[in-house]
Amino acid sequence: MIRRLGIGRALLALALGAAAPAAALELPEWLDFSAPTQVSTAPRPVVTEIIEDSGMASRWVPGTVASQTQVTMAFQIIGRMVIRHVDLGHRVQEGEVLAELATEDMAATTRAAKAAVDAAEVQLNTARTALERTQALAGRGVASDAQLEEALRGAAAAEAAAERARSELLQAQDAEGYARMTAPFAGVVSAVYEAPGSVVSAGAPILQLSAEDRREAVIDLPESALAGLPENAAFTVWQRIAPEDEVPAMLDRIEPLADTATRTRRLYLRLPESAPFRLGALIRARLGTASEPALTVPAGAIFRREGKDWVWRVTRNGETAHANAVPVETGPELQGRVLIASGIAAGDEVITRGIHSLKEGQAVGRRVDP
Repeated sequence: MIRRLGIGRALLALALGAAAPAAALELPEWLDFSAPTQVSTAPRPVVTEIIEDSGMASRWVPGTVASQTQVTMAFQIIGRMVIRHVDLGHRVQEGEVLAELATEDMAATTRAAKAAVDAAEVQLNTARTALERTQALAGRGVASDAQLEEALRGAAAAEAAAERARSELLQAQDAEGYARMTAPFAGVVSAVYEAPGSVVSAGAPILQLSAEDRREAVIDLPESALAGLPENAAFTVWQRIAPEDEVPAMLDRIEPLADTATRTRRLYLRLPESAPFRLGALIRARLGTASEPALTVPAGAIFRREGKDWVWRVTRNGETAHANAVPVETGPELQGRVLIASGIAAGDEVITRGIHSLKEGQAVGRRVDP
């Protein structure tokens, strides 16, 4: 009886469901997935950079001002330095005395050498007189040939002894003259190594003298930055305290060997005579000048295709913009930026991020700063 009652209730529920209006079975709009999806067609923004010669803030390297002509001064003899007439930074003239050694021992050596010369001269005169007398006696048949030969040997020995004494006197006089260090040219004392009172050996550095007429800027660059650097590369040099006073400089020479500690090569930049920098001044240098600007792009903006380097350049026409691949000729890389020799010009807009997801002629959106 209970089983027949349950079946009856189920049949009643099916009948009521069939009688319900068809609209009651329809899905709400928010669950209707058959509607077409609205896809945004607006071009995506791109991270770009406007190419310009703004290297002062992005690719400068530090350096110093040095003299192209500089020598390390030293004494040619051993001795005790009693006085140094100059100090660091002093300007000197050619021939000016820079330092002196104690000369007491040298003067005694010179006096002894003079006495040796006087004694040798006496011996020489005596030997010559004896030779003349022996030759006269031999001419009259009084002196033998053996006596004549002995007189000749004595005169020759006395001549050699006198010559040696004179040479020792010259050496003593030269040594006494070497006790005074003089400037070989006009310049400034750029380094000092020994103080008065020190006993110095022959050739030991005493001070460094630098000429002021030929100055140059010295910078250090890694090997990667030298690849493709032209021989007559132009640089711009300035000081942090006066960034508006820029001075052009030309590459003069490159150190042939890299530094063992930093693995960098030293570059020497020739400065004009009118440059306002003093020796030892700290400077900043960048590649390129006002008349020859150096254009660079981030290293991440370059991609390889068909064995060449390319960048994406954005062409804007009103509200629309498109990306086009442009081949470029690259130079050295420095501090994450690559020098561009040709292919793009100042004012071009170059995409710097997402370069591998672009297609030729693809529409792009607004510009976003890096």
